[in-house]
Amino acid sequence: MARKKKCSRQELFEFKSWGGARKGAGRKRQGERARVSHRTRERLASRFPVHVTTRLRAGLPSLRRVRERRVLERAFGAGSDRFGFRLTEYSIQSNHLHLLVEARDRNALTRGMQGLSIRVAKALSKLWGRKGKVFADRYHDRILRSPREVRNALVYVLKNHARHGIRLLGVDAWSSGRWFEGWKESRGVPPTLAPRAIARARTWLLNVGWRRRGRIALTDSPAR
Repeated sequence: MARKKKCSRQELFEFKSWGGARKGAGRKRQGERARVSHRTRERLASRFPVHVTTRLRAGLPSLRRVRERRVLERAFGAGSDRFGFRLTEYSIQSNHLHLLVEARDRNALTRGMQGLSIRVAKALSKLWGRKGKVFADRYHDRILRSPREVRNALVYVLKNHARHGIRLLGVDAWSSGRWFEGWKESRGVPPTLAPRAIARARTWLLNVGWRRRGRIALTDSPAR
């Protein structure tokens, strides 16, 4: 008599997802690397200026010293107008830089900032006699699309020292204010013989548009 085969029944498992990245999975970003999002950057049209902020790694010397300022001015001057990228204004703070720039497109902004960052990093490393990374992360950028935004950004950059509790009667020597032509008053703006470290703006917004909101007074303070 033939024996019947005993078939084993396989248990079925239900999967809650189809695999792939799970929310909260993976190594968490920490410290300096978490400062700037690595999402795809917004497209840029040549008619819009950009406010760029870039920070140093922790533990490096302050940039608001005379030797550092001179080194930065030379680096800015050499990289201020290249490959469709123009550095038009800047402010040097102890551990970060604020820049107002123009670029033909997003690619020109990326190439220009890479070139400028390399110049600055090499110059500072040579001054400090050190090796290694100088900047903490990718730069942060904000596209400026209106005269009001551009004027606010100009005040924010040129008067940024006030946000850090530094009181000055005139123009901050650690900024491009010496070459800025939009001050409301001439008193407090000392003449300078130093080589120009910035390029002249070409966009309508940075040349003409922002002035419709009024020239900038030395007593203006950046918005918080």
